[in-house]
Amino acid sequence: MPLTIVNNSGSFHNASVHLYIVGNQDGRQVRLTPEGTLAPIALSDNGPDGFTDYAISLAGSGETRLSLPHMSGRIYVALGGKLKFKAVADGDGDAALQYPAGWVESDPNYGVLHDCAEFTYNAAGMFCNTTMVDMFSVPLSIRLTGADDQTTGTVRDGGRAAAFDTVRGLEAFSRLVVDDTRIIAPGHGLDAGLFDQDYLAPYIDEVWSTYTGRDLKVTTNAGTFTGRVRGDRFTFDGPAQVSFGRPSTRDVLFCDGALAAPNDGTTGPVAAVLGAGFNRSTLLSHPDQPTTEAAAFYRTELTNHYAKAVHAATEDGRAYGFAFDDVADFASYIQDTAPTGLRLTLSPF
Repeated sequence: MPLTIVNNSGSFHNASVHLYIVGNQDGRQVRLTPEGTLAPIALSDNGPDGFTDYAISLAGSGETRLSLPHMSGRIYVALGGKLKFKAVADGDGDAALQYPAGWVESDPNYGVLHDCAEFTYNAAGMFCNTTMVDMFSVPLSIRLTGADDQTTGTVRDGGRAAAFDTVRGLEAFSRLVVDDTRIIAPGHGLDAGLFDQDYLAPYIDEVWSTYTGRDLKVTTNAGTFTGRVRGDRFTFDGPAQVSFGRPSTRDVLFCDGALAAPNDGTTGPVAAVLGAGFNRSTLLSHPDQPTTEAAAFYRTELTNHYAKAVHAATEDGRAYGFAFDDVADFASYIQDTAPTGLRLTLSPF
């Protein structure tokens, strides 16, 4: 499928921008070569410095056109420097990649301005998103053509600067801003000692105490679940009985731990709705979940202000600010079962 890269960053010429298209095909880790073919990851790809060079250069000017084969993975863009991917042996001895972790100060890519979009392209279609789950750095939009013509992820004029200023101005979140390079998601900030591990505890405790004496209803594709806190577990009855322990701030921010969402059709969907409700701080104000009105999100003092800021930065109000941001369709995600082309644009900033 045709993949077009458009560099409208305004601050970096094409020669200063590099692409990395890496991921999986049929259970093996692969990367797209500059020639447009898929190559398996190999330990021998590491150079004398201990890292691979999988960079794909942009065209000298104008748009860059590539061909994307069936695979799932990420399209990384690096501005002003190259990314260092290291090929390593996984637990089975197979070659695998260590991906950049821009939220880790010791990561070799910490000083490089970079970001990525995620995709799965297979016989069923193209499924893609611009992700801010880990961090927000480079404004990226994706346009998917096919049965429909869809665009998402577009950052409004001044949106990046506004997000940086907003987060920098909040005492609890200010340390998540790394110069003018990126904003680290609060979950990663918590792990790095940059964010209070108990930040959401008062809100979580209030949810627990409130629903000890009243019902919370959660509607999913499987049906409606009705829950109360019993014995310090939030237990729901409905199509199946599911229950959750009291989550920590980290569980909420990562949508994991006590809020882990298995792909079982019952516990998973309820966990996703709860996770979205905690991050958007709508569980106390709306006893029927999920909340579908964006105006009701992030209204409390204790909320995921990072997610609020990145949503405010986009033209369509959609962003992947946390893992369950697709609840009620607020993620910067698009799909097409008959795709004809994907266009990734680096927006001005």
